[in-house]
Amino acid sequence: MNRLPRPLLLVALALTLVAGGFAAWAGWSWYGAAHDDGLSYAAARDDALEAGEQAVQNLNTLDHAHFARGLDLWESSTTGDLHSQLVKGRDAFEQQVRTAKTVSTAKVLDGAVTELDERAGKARVMVALRVTVRASGHKSTDKDSRMLGELTRTRGTWKLSALGQAPVGGTASTETD
Repeated sequence: MNRLPRPLLLVALALTLVAGGFAAWAGWSWYGAAHDDGLSYAAARDDALEAGEQAVQNLNTLDHAHFARGLDLWESSTTGDLHSQLVKGRDAFEQQVRTAKTVSTAKVLDGAVTELDERAGKARVMVALRVTVRASGHKSTDKDSRMLGELTRTRGTWKLSALGQAPVGGTASTETD
């Protein structure tokens, strides 16, 4: 008779139980991670940040030689009141840029989502960028700035609905007597 010695059989049985337990734990962990609300929230945050950074960069980049294409990009990056303001002021702005013959290019240095409300389709971002401006016949100048943007989700896409300069400086001072 070919019988395994009893201790070897017990070790094999124990290893089988440990492997089965590990497989069950790994499967449960994978299922939990795949269905975690935090994962979908993180994906929404990343989508909002990417769209916000791109939109802020778009609105700080414009070439007088390709003005129509640049403003079309501005308009496609925005929604709401900001979009309406851009459309309404397009002709006057075009005249200013063509007269000055400026080219501005923006590069995002860093960004962060400061608020996110997935249900309402609203987000706020802060974006640090470097804008290089070159006027015809002049040396280019760089300016670093921080912008605060509000995003609204429209048809599944995040678009910029407000944009402003972030305040610079420390905490507000209080006056004492």
